[in-house]
Amino acid sequence: MKGFYRSVCEINGEKKNMAVTQFEPADARRCFPCWDEPAAKATFKMTLDVPAELVALSNMPVVEEKQIGDLKTVYFEESPIMSTYLVAVVVGLFDYLESRTSDGVRVRVYSQLGKTNQGKFALDVAVRTLELYRKYFAVPYSLPKLDMIAIPDFAAGAMENYGLVTYRETALLFDEQHSAAVNKQRVATVVAHELAHQWFGNLVTMEWWTHLWLNEGFATWVSYLAADTLFPEWKIWTQFVDESTDGLRLDGLAESHPIEVEINHVSEIDEIFDAISYRKGASIIQMLQSYLGAECFQRALASYIKKYACSNAKTEDLWAVLEEESGEPVKKLMDSWTKQKGYPVVSVKIKDNQMELEQSHFLSSGSPGDGQWIVPITSCSGSYDARQNFLLQTKSETRDVKESDWIKLNVDQTGFYRVKYDENLSAKLRHAIEGNKLSETDRFGVLDDSYALCMAGQQQLTSLLTLMGAFREEFDYTVLSNLINISYKVARIIYDAAPEVIDNVNQFFISLFQHPAEKLGWEPRQGESHLNAMLRGELLMALAMFGHDSTLNEAIRRFDAFLADRNSLLLPPDVRKAAYVAVMRKVSKSNRSGFEALLRVYKETDLSQEKTRILGSLASCPDPDIVIEVLNFILTPEVRSQDAIFGLAISREGCETGWKWLKDNWDHILKVWGSGNLLPRFVSAIVSPFASNERAKEVEEFFATRTKPTIARTLKQSLERIHINARWVQAVQKEEHLAQVVQELSHKK
Repeated sequence: MKGFYRSVCEINGEKKNMAVTQFEPADARRCFPCWDEPAAKATFKMTLDVPAELVALSNMPVVEEKQIGDLKTVYFEESPIMSTYLVAVVVGLFDYLESRTSDGVRVRVYSQLGKTNQGKFALDVAVRTLELYRKYFAVPYSLPKLDMIAIPDFAAGAMENYGLVTYRETALLFDEQHSAAVNKQRVATVVAHELAHQWFGNLVTMEWWTHLWLNEGFATWVSYLAADTLFPEWKIWTQFVDESTDGLRLDGLAESHPIEVEINHVSEIDEIFDAISYRKGASIIQMLQSYLGAECFQRALASYIKKYACSNAKTEDLWAVLEEESGEPVKKLMDSWTKQKGYPVVSVKIKDNQMELEQSHFLSSGSPGDGQWIVPITSCSGSYDARQNFLLQTKSETRDVKESDWIKLNVDQTGFYRVKYDENLSAKLRHAIEGNKLSETDRFGVLDDSYALCMAGQQQLTSLLTLMGAFREEFDYTVLSNLINISYKVARIIYDAAPEVIDNVNQFFISLFQHPAEKLGWEPRQGESHLNAMLRGELLMALAMFGHDSTLNEAIRRFDAFLADRNSLLLPPDVRKAAYVAVMRKVSKSNRSGFEALLRVYKETDLSQEKTRILGSLASCPDPDIVIEVLNFILTPEVRSQDAIFGLAISREGCETGWKWLKDNWDHILKVWGSGNLLPRFVSAIVSPFASNERAKEVEEFFATRTKPTIARTLKQSLERIHINARWVQAVQKEEHLAQVVQELSHKK
């Protein structure tokens, strides 16, 4: 799915071809001779000969069409100066919806015939987002039209081609009846991300792939700015901490890489389209904006866009403009975040009304690192009115502080670092959480830092579990979503380390999630929030995964009603994945009916979001015989090659089976996915969950003669994750009071 390739769709039961381009990072050369580098900008004047009945699209509007027999020649306007990776052509049978911005830009959403109405939401978001960015960047959108098109076969989420943005169907189309709230949010943020690129990336382009983060980090950050303006009720900046956490997780590995990474060969580019470039990039931008102030930051971005419009820039160019606008030493501050990998953990303790701070390089392995940063510290004591802001420029520092009920550093998680509190401060924060004294983002931060420190062996698991117990009254979507994800990981580690306590652990987690799940119920309430709609499905899925009988039984009852009537109100889109997982948790070799019913739904639906929901549920089955069937199914033509990775969400019980399957099918997987950016996902999904050094050695030996440049970095990271898990298991096995603490927590109401 790169260069100029074929995608296939089905119209009225008949397969139809479409022609699509995907040139980023370096595949325009597969289509036409060119100097295929971002700094080699040129203008492009396209002419296409296509079958007369098809629609032909490119970056610019059509100026003329001439038909001769069954063919037509389509002439497009000449483009402004742009990089080769942004050139685009799409040819096929499409229909569209159209609107215009207040300054006359024509906006269209193209889709397969019969799916036009599913483009309404994206069209509205696009028009409003273009208006917003025109004001924010103080520069109008630079082309006369913007087309957005849904492509059935598409490896990335979306691609920001100048004036012709291509998307997976799941990232552009929204079905009012069958799409979930999480799908709606994804469409909004992906559209906002791609349209941000029309300024950050297309108008002003990175000089070389080393500066990819300028494109992706900024587009990620600005997409949250847009979504917050358009949908303030989504509390999207609270959800932004998920982006930071993904960046922190990857950057806690010794095998991470700096934001600015040297790229010496085209084969190295794909692997840096990762959580460092996107999520750490966005997070340090958020940190810098918080430090400089929103207005100053916006003025500087507008100056930067004007100065480098229609040309190329590197990271230092942006710092120079921000420095000039703010008077702050931006380059000195930010070089420590972009030119070295990793981030600090700031340890804090109080002694004689003095706050003692010390920074050290945080690694998830618990090993010492050698990095040092200029850290923008924010802290509050007992109240959000009592704040301190300063730069920690040395290894350690002492500050005066008044005695208070609690102290929280990294207020609202705007900084890209972790905080380690001494036991006394940790206990005070736990009480502050129980008393609902902290903001959602700060509750999230205390929990996530504790989890990371526990994984790194800097804190006992019993401390983390006790902290998790403080969230019994939690009802915020972002906080509970992270609590759920942490509980999945902790349960896996305990299963390997102390299987004798796993029943009590599952019971404890059920007790955490049962109250909010019962409060929300299975069906949407009139006028309920977008966040509650998303939360409902995650809570019910967690209860199903931890074996909550009444949730499993209710899910199966509702699924049966859905099988009888696909429009049944008993299984709304927001809870379907939870129900599908519940169904698969009850499936076994001798009880296959639920599995076969889900496969039937998969084959009958033409909604991509429904297909990926089902694929993401199938391998959660605890029976390895079923898991192998699922994994073999994702290799069949029934599953589009871009969607196979969704089927790799394998149950704990199926991990061994998954690894054997990967080894047995590696040559086939390499043949089908070897040239794209999806191959690393096969490796990380199947290899990373293991937790023994023996398994790491086995993985290393298998790939010793089978590695490729496109998976080299991912393989090293996956092996490191296995070693981290193995160390964590060993540490948990040494905890004397684990069984007692888990017993108490599981029986606490």
